[in-house]
Amino acid sequence: MQKKQIQKRSNISELEQKIGYRFSNKSLPKQAITHRSYAVEQTPRVLDNERLEFLGDAVLGLVVSHMLYFRYGSGYKEGDLSRIRAFLVNESQLARQARKLGLASCILLGKGEARCNGSNKDSILADAFEALVGAIYLDGGIEPAFLFIKRWFDDLFDIALDFGLEQDYKTNLQEITQRLYHETPVYEVEQVSGPDHERLFTVALYLRGDMLARATGSSKKEAEQRAAEIAIGKLK
Repeated sequence: MQKKQIQKRSNISELEQKIGYRFSNKSLPKQAITHRSYAVEQTPRVLDNERLEFLGDAVLGLVVSHMLYFRYGSGYKEGDLSRIRAFLVNESQLARQARKLGLASCILLGKGEARCNGSNKDSILADAFEALVGAIYLDGGIEPAFLFIKRWFDDLFDIALDFGLEQDYKTNLQEITQRLYHETPVYEVEQVSGPDHERLFTVALYLRGDMLARATGSSKKEAEQRAAEIAIGKLK
C-alpha cells in the first residue's frame, strides 16, 4: 500500500511539472490520470477519469471555438469553422498532444491494460487529456484551462486550415462514393499555369470513369479540396 501511495504522489508531481500548473485539490489530477481499468482493481474502488473527460470535452470545445472565432471568424463560414474544430479536437489529435505532453508515463492502468500497452492507445491518451482539462477547470476555473489549451494547441491553428478543411471534403466524398458505388474518386491535374510565385492548379475529379467536378486553386491540395466540395454538392 505504501509503495502505491508513493507511486501516486510521484505521478501527480510529475504531471504538475509537465503541464506547468499546481493543483490546490490533489484528488483532481489523480482522478484525471486514473483509467477505469485501474479504478476497478482498487479496494475500496477509486474514482476514474470518465466524468472529468466528459467535462473536459466541453471545456476544450468552448476554448477552441473561442480561439477559432477570434482568429478566423471574419474569413470563414460556420461550417468551415466547425470542420476545423473537428480536426483540432478529434481523438488522434488529442492523443498526439497527450504524447507531446508525456502523459503516457503518468496514466494509472489496470494490470490487463498495462500488459497490452494501454498507455499508448489513442483512446486512452485522448480521454486522459480531456480529463486533465476538466480537472484544471474545476480546480482553477476557465482562465488556467484556457491558458493550458492555448499552450498546447496554438501552433496547430496555422495547419488546421489546410488539413482540417482538406480532410473533411476529401474524406467525406470518399465515404459517400464508397457507400453509393463502392469506388473512390480519382483526382487528375489537368493544367498548371501562371508564374512560379502565383501558380494555378486545375484539377479534374473522376468517378467511375466520368468527370464529376473540376476546380482551380493555388496548390494541388486546394484544387482537390474544392473539386471534392463541388462533387459532394452534386452527389447530394
